[in-house]
Amino acid sequence: VQLQASGGGTVQVGGSLRLSCAASGGTLSGYYKAWFRQAPGKEREFVAVITKSGVADYAESVRGRSTISKDNAKNTFYLQMNNLKPEDTAVYYCAVDRTLILSSKRSPDQYDYWGEGTQVTVSS
Repeated sequence: VQLQASGGGTVQVGGSLRLSCAASGGTLSGYYKAWFRQAPGKEREFVAVITKSGVADYAESVRGRSTISKDNAKNTFYLQMNNLKPEDTAVYYCAVDRTLILSSKRSPDQYDYWGEGTQVTVSS
């Protein structure tokens, strides 16, 4: 499976962005789908995940401001981010895996397939 993330950009504080992760080379319907982000000088951190059954989980830092969703027909999943803050500035990565340990779904080590990142910059 190959993943392509897109939709990043520069927005002002309070703005919104929708990131997309399009897959090729296989269907995403049987995968856990996640978003991570990495700011300069920091480790990659969990943002959101949606399980095979459609249950979503979010990092506390984005809960209430972000929504992860999927479109199986388009073989794509999304991260809608609203009310963006300067601390949301990072490179955002999408990732998928078929067989991760559910209790560890927030760990980047659980994911075998990654897209290239897309830069999100929130300016104040």
